Amino acid sequence: MNKYLLCLFALFGFVGLSQVDEEQQEGKEFEAVVINAQSSTALESVHVINLNKVVGTITNAKGEFSINASVNDTLYFSYLGFKSQKIRVTNDMFKFKNTKIALTELAYALEEVVVKPYELTGYLEIDVKNLPINTSYQYSISGLPTSYEAGSKNPSAVTKVLGSILNPADLLRNLFGKRPNQMKKLRQIKEDEDIRDLLASKFDRETLTELLQIDEFDINDILSNCNYSTSFIKTANDLQILDAISSCYEEYKVLNRKN
Repeated sequence: MNKYLLCLFALFGFVGLSQVDEEQQEGKEFEAVVINAQSSTALESVHVINLNKVVGTITNAKGEFSINASVNDTLYFSYLGFKSQKIRVTNDMFKFKNTKIALTELAYALEEVVVKPYELTGYLEIDVKNLPINTSYQYSISGLPTSYEAGSKNPSAVTKVLGSILNPADLLRNLFGKRPNQMKKLRQIKEDEDIRDLLASKFDRETLTELLQIDEFDINDILSNCNYSTSFIKTANDLQILDAISSCYEEYKVLNRKN
């Protein structure tokens, strides 16, 4: 009899854990209010993105928002004129109502910057020491007439040089392969209108790098090796960059299947 009871308790425990896991994966509605950290007034039209579930929303006139989230999900807040912010969702935020998220105006968030111009004296020996040094490294490859600049002295830099010269598809494979899970988010991002609206209004790549979890250097590398011009890479908004990466990724997958 005791054995049967133990089996039943074990079964119920397993079912209970399964339900908890499912709830964590599916998430539930998380509600909060976004305010100005300086004035405590509500902020309307703040973009809120769940970076884990790749869903977005915006705050209403009272600064309120509701978004699907689970414990430990990361929410990303973006608003023009304010410093972007990330917060981790905790159990307490679900238990207690009236959670407030305070955003800081950029005028208060900016740190003091000291600008030091190059002071030239007219004496070559002195001025040479005051000028910045280019720390990029040149790599020479046997059989090629010129050397190539790769930015830094490390194995990955050499790999990028070789990839860009010999086989662009190999370089794309390395770049996309570093963040395979993040690259799968491309389709999810493109399906969410709130996220697309936010990306269409931004040119700083900040939101895009947070969503894809790759840095701006890798974004530029991907687009350069997919034959996008330097002008496009510098001037396109984040949504155009996202669509370009998505198109490039689809072409890469086709090439990868053939290989």
